[in-house]
Amino acid sequence: MRTLRLGHTEVARIGLGTNRLRNTPENVRFVQEAVAAGVGLIDTAHSYTGGESEATIGAALDGVVVATKGGYNRGEGRPEVLRAQIEESLRRLRTDSIGLYYLHRVDPETPLEESLGVLEKFRDAGKIRHVGLSQVGIAEIERARRVVPVAAVQNQYNLSARESEGVVDYCAGEGIVFVPYFPLRGAGGPALDEIAERHGATPTQIALAWLLRRSPAMLPIPGTLSLEHVKENLAALEIELGDDEFEALR
Repeated sequence: MRTLRLGHTEVARIGLGTNRLRNTPENVRFVQEAVAAGVGLIDTAHSYTGGESEATIGAALDGVVVATKGGYNRGEGRPEVLRAQIEESLRRLRTDSIGLYYLHRVDPETPLEESLGVLEKFRDAGKIRHVGLSQVGIAEIERARRVVPVAAVQNQYNLSARESEGVVDYCAGEGIVFVPYFPLRGAGGPALDEIAERHGATPTQIALAWLLRRSPAMLPIPGTLSLEHVKENLAALEIELGDDEFEALR
């Protein structure tokens, strides 16, 4: 399955992470070329590269789903801080409506319901289309869903970091898109190399193929500044692992 639904939008199951994206003409062109190559979800945040990531995407794009985040640091889940960050993201991205907006972290100083109440108001006003959460457990997701519909969850998850196994399965069961960040970190080992050789693929492609096989709700966002790597990552959508290969890596 090459695509999945994020709200009402069909997107390719490989996105692009942009936490190193600086606002240069070359990077504006890179983002445009990545979308032309088939990327359907661009992931950024208010905090990435001091705002340059959002500004680059705003200069480059129109008509693709952009996911951004706010409220990363302690104290930034306060309603007045989140409101200011959302408004700034809208300006940087040059848009009237953000496709997907994550609460970047649950703020230990602010009740989750208060932070999400801000996102709900922006959603009701049409300035945010879908709401997501980042680095959360099942209890927090369920608590959040009592305030606002949750379309996506972004947690760290890859071949080596499996702390979110339960969240992956919960999201699949509830129709929530699971977006693993650092999807390629720590991947490696003889089994990965052997399977890659068998498929005529790179270990990176097999690691992505494993994630895609792991859950139908999975949408990895490997970060890169290389169009060659974007195309290599997208090619992983064509790789089908056998049961024995999947289990060998699991």
